[in-house]
Amino acid sequence: MKNVDVIIPVYNEEGSIGLVIGDIPKEIVNEVVVVNNLSTDNSVEVAKRAGATVVDQDKRGYGNACLKGIEYVDAKAVKPDILVFLDGDYSDHPEELPALLKPIIEDDYDLVIGSRTTGSQEKGAMLPQAVFGNFLATSLIRLFYGFTFTDLGPFRVIKYESLKSLEMQDTTFGWTVEMQVKALKKGLKCIEVPVSYRKRIGVSKITGTLTGTVKAGYKIIWTIFKYL
Repeated sequence: MKNVDVIIPVYNEEGSIGLVIGDIPKEIVNEVVVVNNLSTDNSVEVAKRAGATVVDQDKRGYGNACLKGIEYVDAKAVKPDILVFLDGDYSDHPEELPALLKPIIEDDYDLVIGSRTTGSQEKGAMLPQAVFGNFLATSLIRLFYGFTFTDLGPFRVIKYESLKSLEMQDTTFGWTVEMQVKALKKGLKCIEVPVSYRKRIGVSKITGTLTGTVKAGYKIIWTIFKYL
């Protein structure tokens, strides 16, 4: 049996984080690590009550939160074999985790992306600007890196040692695409698995605002070209 840890970046998700943790299949996960990224609500208390380990990251940014979670895992006496990343807004379906783990456990893949594009989406779950941004980014990856991803989805699974080899750096919106393009550059075995996606609880910090959308889009495209 593989040792699996889950990392969930969280900023003001008190209404959803308990549901996310509750739906994670506990029989296959060793530890759920919630990274509190300067929340001002009761996210921390809710996460702890749900059984998660909470780590604080006082530098704002999605990538910063993920890096803090990895830092916590790096310090553990027993390292995981596999790391899982998913969002804390309950848009992902954590109960689908076994399907994402399967390619790594059975076929020795390094990175598995949960594809919302090829999976089942609740109407309105992905805003038009997110759909377009996703299409543009994956088209650029296909053009310049020669691999077809359909999504930059947050729900993803990666071998711990493979992740460490990527030397992840991005602190904000470029985190997901950095992982994917670096994995391709290193020749890691990558695959997508269809996942379900629903409307998030609360308003998106990225695509929910014009400023967030523009910043995220710029950073994602910049990251794609950075690692060519």
